[in-house]
Amino acid sequence: MFDLGWSELLLIGVVALIVVGPKDLPVLFRNVGKFMGRAKGMAREFSKAMNDAADETGVKDVAKTFKTAANPMSSAMDGVRDAAKSMTNLNLDPKSETGKLAKEREADRKKIEVSTARAAADRKKREAESAAKRADEMEAEMKAEAQIGPDADAPKGDA
Repeated sequence: MFDLGWSELLLIGVVALIVVGPKDLPVLFRNVGKFMGRAKGMAREFSKAMNDAADETGVKDVAKTFKTAANPMSSAMDGVRDAAKSMTNLNLDPKSETGKLAKEREADRKKIEVSTARAAADRKKREAESAAKRADEMEAEMKAEAQIGPDADAPKGDA
């Protein structure tokens, strides 16, 4: 729409300063700011009303249908995902070999998950201990510097 750069804004400001005068310029800018705020508020309200009206009439459902028709690959992938979910939710007989293997794999998965969580917790504990130790060292350094005082760093000369 409008493309104003810094040079154009500077030119507008100089012209406004000459035409309006330095005394009334802040009032002019304040009024322009209020007008722009009201305009943005009206635009926001109009946009919200249009979105609400679109929701009520079911435009989103139509848009979803058009999107599916325009992008058949996405709808095909959704079908594949649904098929994969139905394939993984098998009701296996626990006494069969497949059921036994599935049970073993589930137990192994849980063991791996537990050991990974434990390792992460241990790592975070070590990091926290290291950070606490570093904070204690820095605090001790600060106390030592405070006890020495600021005059200790100054060179001693003949006075």
